[in-house]
Amino acid sequence: MPLAASDFERRISHRIKLRDLHILSAVAQLGSMAKAASHLGITQPTVSQAIADLEYAVGVRLLDRSTQGVVPTVYGDILLRRGAESFDTLKQALREIEFLAAAGAGDVWVGCHEPTLHGLVPAVIQRLAKFHPKIVVHATYEAPAAHGFDRLRDRALDLVVAGATPLPSDDDLNVELLYEESFCIVTGAHSPWARRRKVALADLMNESWIFGEPGNAVQRRISEVFRTKVGALPPINVFTILMNLRLALLGSGNYISCVPRSVYRYGAQGRPLKALPIEMGLKLPIQIFTLKNRTLSPATRLFVENAREVAKSMAKET
Repeated sequence: MPLAASDFERRISHRIKLRDLHILSAVAQLGSMAKAASHLGITQPTVSQAIADLEYAVGVRLLDRSTQGVVPTVYGDILLRRGAESFDTLKQALREIEFLAAAGAGDVWVGCHEPTLHGLVPAVIQRLAKFHPKIVVHATYEAPAAHGFDRLRDRALDLVVAGATPLPSDDDLNVELLYEESFCIVTGAHSPWARRRKVALADLMNESWIFGEPGNAVQRRISEVFRTKVGALPPINVFTILMNLRLALLGSGNYISCVPRSVYRYGAQGRPLKALPIEMGLKLPIQIFTLKNRTLSPATRLFVENAREVAKSMAKET
C-alpha cells in the first residue's frame, strides 16, 4: 500500500539514514549480515537493526535469505540503486565544495582503452597539468568491449575515453565524439624501409608483423584493410594488445605494425620509430562516455574541455 503523505514524512524524512543505506549496500554486496558487520567494523545486531529500521521506513521487505546467502528483494534492488545515486550526488557536492575551497583542486577518475592510454589521454593530462596543476587524474585501463561500462555505471569512474561502439543497451550513457583517429604503418627508424620515400603495403608482405589479438574489434578492421588492399594478411610474428610491448619491439627495426597516429605522435616520443608513407584509409571514432543524469564535477568538466582542445589538434593531422 502506498504511503500517505503524513506517513512518508514520518517514515522517510526522519527515519532513512545514509548510514543504514551504506549498511544495506554492504550486506547486498557481501551476501551476509555477518560478513557486512566484519567488513564495516560493527556488530551483527547493529547491522540487523539498520536493516529492520529501513524495512520499517519503507514498509516492505528489502532482503531475502537464499542458498546463496542474503539477497535483495525487488524492493531492495530499487532502494540500492537509488541509494547509490544519492550517495553519488552527495559525493559530487563534496567534490564541488573541495574544488571551490581549494582553488581549483580536485580529482578525476578516467577509464581508457589501450590506444588512448598511449595517445590522447597522456596529451590531455599534460595540458590539464599546465593550466590546472591542482587537479589529480586517476587513469586506469578500461576495455568497454570486454566489460561494458560497468565501472562507469557503478560511479567508480567519471568518464571513459575509448573507441568503443555504443550498444542499444547503452542508452543510459552520453556519447561525445572527440575526433576520428587515423592509423599509420610504423617501423624502427633504422629499418631500411624507413629510408624509402615510396612504400606500398604490398611491399611489406614478407616482413615480420605485430598484430593485435584476432578477436579485437580494431584489429579486425585493420585485417579487412589488408584483405582489401593486398588480398591477404602478412606473416604475423607477435600478437598483443599491449601497446608498450608493441612500441618496444618496433624500436628494434625488426618489426612492422599498424598503430593509431596519436600513439605514434604522443606515445612514441623518445623511441626510434618512423611512420611509413602509406595511407591506410582507416578511421576509428574516439569518444567520451559519461553517465546520463549524473552531474560532472568541476574537475571532470575541465578534463573534458581539455580533451576537446587536444582532439582539435589531432583532427587537423588526420
